[in-house]
Amino acid sequence: MTKTGVRTEISAPGTIPDAQLTYVVMAARYRHDWIFVRHRDRVTWEMPAGHIEAGETPDQAAVRELFEEAGVIRSTLNHLCDYAVTARGKTEYGRLYKAEVQEMETPLEYETAEVLLSGELPSALTYPGVQRVLFNHALD
Repeated sequence: MTKTGVRTEISAPGTIPDAQLTYVVMAARYRHDWIFVRHRDRVTWEMPAGHIEAGETPDQAAVRELFEEAGVIRSTLNHLCDYAVTARGKTEYGRLYKAEVQEMETPLEYETAEVLLSGELPSALTYPGVQRVLFNHALD
């Protein structure tokens, strides 16, 4: 457990069945920088991520969320790992991708207020107990 009371556990790709996955998170690079987004209702930063919708595969959710949150039009996805997050006695499962982004567009029409391109993880994170673990895994 971290000081935030959140435990994030990494497992090999495909360890968690797709039907158990709730989230996708993308460690996305554009040129030489990482992509981070700020939701319009928050002042903190996040890696592009979101829920897997009914009838959608994790890969489809990753492509959709990259577009909705960061304006990514074209990218290459690599499934890095599956993960489990336990907070307040509840465990949820997700899939982490690394995305090499070839093309982005603006303006954003969904919930993202701002996109940040940075060489490092921002200090003000929405979900620090999860995002630090996932980002560091993507760096390995």
